[in-house]
Amino acid sequence: MTALTDRDRDRTEDRWDDGFIARSRRAGAGPGAGPGAGAEADTRGGDGGDADEGSDDALVRAVSGAGNDGGKAPSPPISPEGQALRTRLEALRQLVGLSRTRLDGKTLAEAGRVLDEAAARRGLSAQHTVVAIAGATGSGKSTLFNSLAGVQISETGLRRPTTAAPIACSWSDGAAGLLDRLEIPGRLRRRPRETSEAGALRGLVLVDLPDLDSAVGAHREHVDRVLALVDAVVWVVDPEKYADAVLHERYLRPLAGHAEVTFVVLNQMDRLPGESADLVLDDLRRLLDEDGIALGEHGEPGATVLGLSALTGEGVGELRDLLAQFTQEKGAATRRICADVDRAAGRLRPLYVADGHPSPEIGEAARAEFEDRLAEAVGAYAAGLAAERAWRRNAGKACGTPWLRLWRWYESRRAPRTLAGLAALAVIGGSRGPAGAEAPAEEEVTARQRVEQAVRTVADAAADGLPDAWAQAVREAAVRGADQLPQALDEIAVTLGSAVTAPSAKPPRPTWWPAAVLAQAAMTLLQIYGGLWLVGQIVGVLEPRLMPPVLLMVAGIVGGPLVEWACSIAARGPARRYGQDAERRLRQAAAGCGRARVLEPVAAELLRYREVREQYATVAAGGTKLSTTGE
Repeated sequence: MTALTDRDRDRTEDRWDDGFIARSRRAGAGPGAGPGAGAEADTRGGDGGDADEGSDDALVRAVSGAGNDGGKAPSPPISPEGQALRTRLEALRQLVGLSRTRLDGKTLAEAGRVLDEAAARRGLSAQHTVVAIAGATGSGKSTLFNSLAGVQISETGLRRPTTAAPIACSWSDGAAGLLDRLEIPGRLRRRPRETSEAGALRGLVLVDLPDLDSAVGAHREHVDRVLALVDAVVWVVDPEKYADAVLHERYLRPLAGHAEVTFVVLNQMDRLPGESADLVLDDLRRLLDEDGIALGEHGEPGATVLGLSALTGEGVGELRDLLAQFTQEKGAATRRICADVDRAAGRLRPLYVADGHPSPEIGEAARAEFEDRLAEAVGAYAAGLAAERAWRRNAGKACGTPWLRLWRWYESRRAPRTLAGLAALAVIGGSRGPAGAEAPAEEEVTARQRVEQAVRTVADAAADGLPDAWAQAVREAAVRGADQLPQALDEIAVTLGSAVTAPSAKPPRPTWWPAAVLAQAAMTLLQIYGGLWLVGQIVGVLEPRLMPPVLLMVAGIVGGPLVEWACSIAARGPARRYGQDAERRLRQAAAGCGRARVLEPVAAELLRYREVREQYATVAAGGTKLSTTGE
């Protein structure tokens, strides 16, 4: 309660001041009265109780300190709409948290503001509904404000602008915290006339705003600040400026999603003769429809449009009834916050929703192509061929004729001394050079380029269709992981590749090697036995019989190569499998390195995007829509 001055105490007549501060009835509270007499009179006026007959002291009183709860009230049971809003706000909070390292602060600023304002509003009285009256210069919003309050509170007149700062009128106690949030000082907080109609508006806090098109910049700042915080808005327009571009382009169109907490009132209907009022109202509805504002007609949710005359009182009662019903629903704050969340979600949509990319992931084709490129970079195919040749060569050594093996041993002893021998050894050995020899610089650069190209390709495939910020995050994750990938692949090529390409590496011999060795030994013995038999006949030791020793020698000479040829045919399948196994091991090692360094970070980034997209889907899910008429 605002303290009374000495000037007020000295008044001897029951009369009212200029309407800004109520006179507290203290008649009879003289020196002999009890200490609570004045307070009792104040409380009687403040709580809507019966005043003395003929007394006017319940008309208007200041509410700068109304309520002992600081504007807070016990929270009522949460409605389904409130529970849905709580879920959406929690999802928005998680969305901002998950996106903070991926998006810049300016992008998330509006979402953060919505969260802050929602927390501030939900922490204050849910029993009150804050409604602002806004309009252009000369629209008559202050006159309407006074008409609803039933007393002259806001100054009216021909001087423009008339209202310089927001003025509040509260129909019940407990709204101090809400008015503090609006930064309305105590000297500009009022109480309405206590009438039978005032009881229906209990819980309403009405705020008269300065002109939205005022030439004074501070006035427009007041309008913008308060409009962002109130639960609902009554837009007052007049027949001359209802199509004003400032009103529609700066306020109504951007706030089209707030239709359910919006009232549009065509004032000064008394100036429109005949059917002109209906024509202007229809044209106003057309403009609102072009602004994207849904109209709550025929029971549909949306803005309420009506015509009235604040000067004559025509239609003011209907607006008062609508505001009373709207206030008693106690859902305006929830609907306003829902609309703010919808607006923030609409602006964030391009950052989280990628049309045609419902389940971002690395496709099997892109993954297979990436692994193929890495295998090519480490020479997996060439290593497999070298392993196959080494297996066949080892099988040939084990199953060849003794004479051929003796010749190969002799060539290995003699050939390295000449250039031709070195070339022959390279061909026979199938090696790319001595163990530990470095690859040519051109080959190393080519391998690195292949790796970089593979990384770019799989990153582009994973980021295809994602919003720009998340596509960039995917590409950056791939690039960071691929920083040391070429060196890791070089190590794999050295450790695994050299195992099959080094001359000293000996693949396992075939299982049928003992039988082939025995067959070759038998063929050699036939040759030796036939040769000795033939020599014995020549020297006369044995009876001359030419054909048997010759046939034995021919059988041994022909049988040895035949056994070797048969062994080479039999070795093709195992050699191919051995080469494929070596290629597979090298491929798997290269693919594992690529997965750990590139694919897994990219998959983690895609998983984060899926998480934020799920949160965004929860944020963007519309709640239950309620009209301003409650129908």
